[in-house]
Amino acid sequence: MLPITGNVSGNVTENVSIRHNIARKGVIPMTIKDIARESGYAISTVSRALNNHPDVSPEAKARIREVVEAHGFVPNNNARQLKQQQSQTILLVVKGNSNAFLSALIEQMQSTASEAGYSAQCHYLDEDANEVLVAAQLCRERKPLGIIFLGGSTESFKKDFETIPVPCVLATTVAKEISYPNLSMVGIDDVDAAYNAIAYLFSKGHRHIGIVGGNTQLSYISGQRYEGCAASFKALGQTFDEAKYEKANFNYSSAYHAMNRLLDKKKNLTAVFCMSDTMAIGAIRAVRDRGLRVPEDISVLGFDGIELAQFYDPKLATISQPIKEIAERSVALLVSHIEKRTPAETVVVDFRLQEGDSVRSV
Repeated sequence: MLPITGNVSGNVTENVSIRHNIARKGVIPMTIKDIARESGYAISTVSRALNNHPDVSPEAKARIREVVEAHGFVPNNNARQLKQQQSQTILLVVKGNSNAFLSALIEQMQSTASEAGYSAQCHYLDEDANEVLVAAQLCRERKPLGIIFLGGSTESFKKDFETIPVPCVLATTVAKEISYPNLSMVGIDDVDAAYNAIAYLFSKGHRHIGIVGGNTQLSYISGQRYEGCAASFKALGQTFDEAKYEKANFNYSSAYHAMNRLLDKKKNLTAVFCMSDTMAIGAIRAVRDRGLRVPEDISVLGFDGIELAQFYDPKLATISQPIKEIAERSVALLVSHIEKRTPAETVVVDFRLQEGDSVRSV
């Protein structure tokens, strides 16, 4: 039996004798898609088998090897590189480059895309950039098969998305007011999640609650979470004090300064809700630099459920998003649209309250 040679995503080991035999016999070279069709396995499975990945069953490897040997398949190095550069590339358009939640999401998306036979390339933008116009330019320059947007403003999509010709997914954001046949969405219900965040702090006896969040005019997610907070205060019989909301970018330094401004204005705070775990960590540093303690003097509740939240001191209480599920479903929707032309879908996933040591009862 002939071994499977070559690596569809790395260096190919050329088998000259097979290549010569193919040329001599006039056999038309097969593609991975042909092997997938004849073997009955998905393209991603064939790709992993050719790369000898351990997550492919022995049965699948045996069947794929049979097809490879029957047709003398040898991966073409030049064609493979061209395919990777042009037809197998998807873009991840990311707003902000200091968000630990998005970093974890990107890592999972790139891994999932690779398993499906695609290369996921990142393009980072400032938080105030128009991601849709930038994506339209990238479509002309790089010609990706599809795009996943992480973070952003729905206003950009309302005004400019018609210029995007390829399948897209808006990850971490679900917006009912935008609808396009080539735009799927995957995310939690941010209004409900923020509503539950304030209700949780109330259940712990807190009545003097501050909020550190994003710019609600530029960040749709921040606007949704702000709406959820306001609705929760109202349902609990309180009017939300606008002076208790401090804007920050989704990074440590910006949240640190926002928390300091909040502490300057409001001396009687017992708790703070931060719209990301990154913000929460920056806020905790500001509290400690004032000689105060968390949670003894001020409780801090985060949002996202990043890995660091579980190892930080104190262990963060947070509203946790299912990072792996969001990443996998986003990539699956995009690949399905690319390969099968399936219609756009909106997928709402569940969040959960993850208790920790940064919040106490009063």
